[in-house]
Amino acid sequence: MTEHVRSLARGLAVIRAFDADHPEQTLSEVARRTGLPRAATRRFLHTLTELGYVRSDGRIFALTPRVLELGYSYLSSLSLPEIAAPHLEALVREVQESASVSVLDGGDVVYVARVPTSRIMTVAITIGTRLPAYVTSMGRVLLAALPPEERADRLAALRPQPLTDRTLTDPAALARELDAVREAGFCVVDQELELGLRSISVPVRGPGGVVAAANVSTRAGSRDVVREVLPALRACASAIEADITAGDRTLC
Repeated sequence: MTEHVRSLARGLAVIRAFDADHPEQTLSEVARRTGLPRAATRRFLHTLTELGYVRSDGRIFALTPRVLELGYSYLSSLSLPEIAAPHLEALVREVQESASVSVLDGGDVVYVARVPTSRIMTVAITIGTRLPAYVTSMGRVLLAALPPEERADRLAALRPQPLTDRTLTDPAALARELDAVREAGFCVVDQELELGLRSISVPVRGPGGVVAAANVSTRAGSRDVVREVLPALRACASAIEADITAGDRTLC
């Protein structure tokens, strides 16, 4: 007997239909993006409006800031963003590039801390942004840190898509890349997620092993990230780890 609550799943699908590229939508647009019937979509939108999670002028719907409450319990219990923030700020001042920390969730990385400089990606990265793990340097660091069997299962579940002409999508090649990342202790991804973007990441360890990844993003070809950025990035990760250990914190 399944305990899957279909109506809850559909309601969450309606909330996820709104994003940075689709902040305001009509009922028909939400129905099309979710694949739900118009009648069901209308019921969910009106329920969410009554609860204060959605606002509407009668035709256009948009999320309200109240949806942040849905993630607040998780984020407030996750001490990592608070720990990482000052160290990321110091790193950004030193290298003059954007820096982030993320955790692994299924096949994605989820950003939990970020200090931007100039925007170098077409996608706006904010706290909670999800990106495919296989094509990001933080994702590869986190996948590489998994136990072999779990890593193999995660790779088997992936359906890599070529986001640029440089994207590594062959499962065997990805597995070899993760082996190399685990051995090196860092990962560089060059224009696989987006043309013109290069990033470098290192693991962040807690008492139980790797709990997150920290990265710096740069414009491709602008600098030698291994020589010029990696030492500062590793120092930042070490400082975060020291605070984790000092506080004896359990991180998700």
